[in-house]
Amino acid sequence: MQENRLSLSFYNAYDTLSLAEKLIGCELFHESPDGITSGIIVETEAYLQNDPACHAYNRRTARTEPMYGRAGTSYVYLIYGMYQCFNVVSNQEGIGEAVLIRALEPVKGIELMEMRRQLIPGKSAERIRSKKLKLNELCKGPGKLVRAMGIERALHNNHLLTDSPLYINGPVTDIPEILTSTRIGINVGAELLYRFYVKGSSFVSKL
Repeated sequence: MQENRLSLSFYNAYDTLSLAEKLIGCELFHESPDGITSGIIVETEAYLQNDPACHAYNRRTARTEPMYGRAGTSYVYLIYGMYQCFNVVSNQEGIGEAVLIRALEPVKGIELMEMRRQLIPGKSAERIRSKKLKLNELCKGPGKLVRAMGIERALHNNHLLTDSPLYINGPVTDIPEILTSTRIGINVGAELLYRFYVKGSSFVSKL
């Protein structure tokens, strides 16, 4: 499954906005001890260093240090005290930019994804749902897809996607029609057209 893994040269070839668009239609994989899960990337958001919504805007901290690494580095961070978000570091070393992966269309390991989504984060013995989730709800949003894919901050933050059990394969289907819009759930930089998504996909977080 790794023979089509995106290379460092691919990540280095594009600026952040271009990479956010180029990742649409590619397939995110996680080869975890529990099993393999994957999904086609259907929605992304770009975050640039001069963008007030970017974590690296006007500051460089221990939390944001991975964003200044090589393109293709993973950047995983905690929001709301319980949900992780997965980003692909972009641009040149020393420039703090990244692409947030917002939604996936599940492909492999769907039963494992369902099981992970049923569990309360950090409380594996407790479940939050008895009702089966719809396929298009499993990875619909950045926090949901990280839980479904079993992406953990401690394991993947600051790891290169070219040498990790978490990686991205090149497009598995014809390149879909891609639309752009403003980003979701932010209070600053909200007017910027930095969100990319597959037209008409029921798997994106918001049409």
